[in-house]
Amino acid sequence: MSTTDNDWITTPLTAQLLRGALDLERTERGLLPHRLPARARAQCADPQLAMVEAQPSGVRVVFRTRATAIALDTVPTKRVYTGAPPRPDGVYDLLVDGRPAGRATVSGGDTLTIDLATGATEFQAGPVGTAVFTGLPEGAKDIEIWLPHNETTELVALRTDAPVEPAADRGRRIWLHHGSSISHGSDAASPTTTWPALAAAHGGVELINLGLGGSALLDPFTARALRDTPADLISLKLGINLVNTDLMRLRAFGPAVHGFLDTVREGHPTTPLLVVSPILCPMHEDTPGPSLPDYGALSEGRLSFRAAGDPAERASGKLTLTVIRDELARIVAQRAADDPNLYHLDGLDLYGESDSAELPLPDGLHPDAATHRRMAERFAAHAFAADGPFAVRAGQDG
Repeated sequence: MSTTDNDWITTPLTAQLLRGALDLERTERGLLPHRLPARARAQCADPQLAMVEAQPSGVRVVFRTRATAIALDTVPTKRVYTGAPPRPDGVYDLLVDGRPAGRATVSGGDTLTIDLATGATEFQAGPVGTAVFTGLPEGAKDIEIWLPHNETTELVALRTDAPVEPAADRGRRIWLHHGSSISHGSDAASPTTTWPALAAAHGGVELINLGLGGSALLDPFTARALRDTPADLISLKLGINLVNTDLMRLRAFGPAVHGFLDTVREGHPTTPLLVVSPILCPMHEDTPGPSLPDYGALSEGRLSFRAAGDPAERASGKLTLTVIRDELARIVAQRAADDPNLYHLDGLDLYGESDSAELPLPDGLHPDAATHRRMAERFAAHAFAADGPFAVRAGQDG
């Protein structure tokens, strides 16, 4: 790289240069994006939630510049699962004027070691690293650097070889999405190729992704975060985490869904709101949770999961994906009689039996990169169609 240290212009990282985060925390080293506000984080001590909401899925650094070289200094947090193969470094995707223009990774950083068998964790601090992009085209251009969707990322410094200014608002509609690890982007190839990011690109909208791995649990604080976030379009993909965690029975599930929707509607009374039921997950179609690691696979260096419930427990109200799909369809149909902007999408239309035969879930729970692309295309074809729930309509409240 020909640019010397003396050539760099350092631009302070501020909210003006970030999109997709609901909160920004000043740290000793820089700026940490959060996807839940501080008030929500204060209401739950779950370390899983704390980890995933700080993983910046859908968060990007956005600016306009004539620079041909960019360096983003960060401190990533690398996750290590005891007994499992090493995870690849998180990917930084570069878009120039909306088109893919490069990828980078950052080595070093902090390390979080997780023992799935005991739940024990160990944290080790590490050094700052740098994502570098060079050889960019001459002239003024809009830059987006999408942060790793699955790697907590503290932003330390933005350095360029030409001045930076905030990018203009393109006037795109804002799509606010909430879901599980599948929406978060588990096993996607990169941050711009999670299914919500791809669907947003298809639909020409600005994404705020509240996909929270393991944490789409109908939490009231998440509903309030959705309520209080400006949006033109909203979707909720609900179900799989309630089975994973064996969190509630059918008696609690229905009222919890109603309460969640009631809260979202307090802030967005007429915004198009699409409720999406779970995609196919063979092990939990008719077998309740919880989902547990398959320790036999782990001993072979593979990360996989199994359903630990008993199908007979459905009689006592334990949730399965089949039960949840039926209940969500019923609830949406009931509410839609008084809410013409409420819609339902069966998750099996995104990934169903035939897809499972062709593209099975590698670990039993999460789709691979090819399946993320397929789900994105199907979601966009449904939601953004001329007669779809997210079609452009005049006079709707955002």
